Amino acid sequence: MTELLVITGLSGAGRSSAADVLEDRGWFVIDNLPTSLIPKVAELASAPASTATRVALAVGGGSEPDVLLQELAAVRDLGIRVRVLFLEASTEILVRRYERTRRRHPRSVDLGRLSDAIEEERAALRPVREAADVVVDTTELNVHQFRERLVELIGDHGADLGMRTTVVSFGYGQGLPTDVDLVFDCRFLPNPHWDDRLRPFTGLDAPVRDFVLGQPAAMQFVDQVDALLALLLPQYEAEGKSYLTVAFGCTGGRHRSVAIAEEVAARLRARGASPAVRHRDVAR
Repeated sequence: MTELLVITGLSGAGRSSAADVLEDRGWFVIDNLPTSLIPKVAELASAPASTATRVALAVGGGSEPDVLLQELAAVRDLGIRVRVLFLEASTEILVRRYERTRRRHPRSVDLGRLSDAIEEERAALRPVREAADVVVDTTELNVHQFRERLVELIGDHGADLGMRTTVVSFGYGQGLPTDVDLVFDCRFLPNPHWDDRLRPFTGLDAPVRDFVLGQPAAMQFVDQVDALLALLLPQYEAEGKSYLTVAFGCTGGRHRSVAIAEEVAARLRARGASPAVRHRDVAR
């Protein structure tokens, strides 16, 4: 079965870069595809004679959101499963990117100010964002991190249309992640940061891991989360959800959330899943 991915989102958020990453990974990629051609290309890619098993269609930010959603619905009416990757970034970062490249924003012709054009596009694309299978915020991602994030989402092997799960740790001090589905707060656990012996380590190191998981409340928490995910994951997959990101937060994102995220990921692997694991703030 052909794996079809539509890449869209805010102009300047990394659509063409994503297309390049996928092409390097062996995907058949069409960049800047007119929205009206999506159903036809999807039909051809899914035909029995097609040799394309992984197809990515990068759709420009200048497309009308209502039309894009209609064309995606038309693809699904053909019985073709399509996933939507939506890319976004903060207005400040997008302004910097456009000033660096000196390119014109597709909506700046009528609005004049670049920041106004970005905000207008953000508001216009909100329905597409809400309908997307996964949202990636590229604000703080460099080129290498962006590539790693995409590989984490799309996988690095043959076509696999099952749901892909990612477990993330983060620090509330650095802000709540915008591209996650479920968030759990680990700040109820004792903080290793206040122990001089443990502070230099992270939740990836045995001293901190043993301290965190050695708390009775920690294992009760992990057991409850594991039971919840055992219930939710099959239901999400039955509903056709393609990606699920589960996040665990603590104050700094280096100790408690890291240890808990690793333990939950291990539980998922024990049940046959293959979650990707990302520690957003462990190196801060």
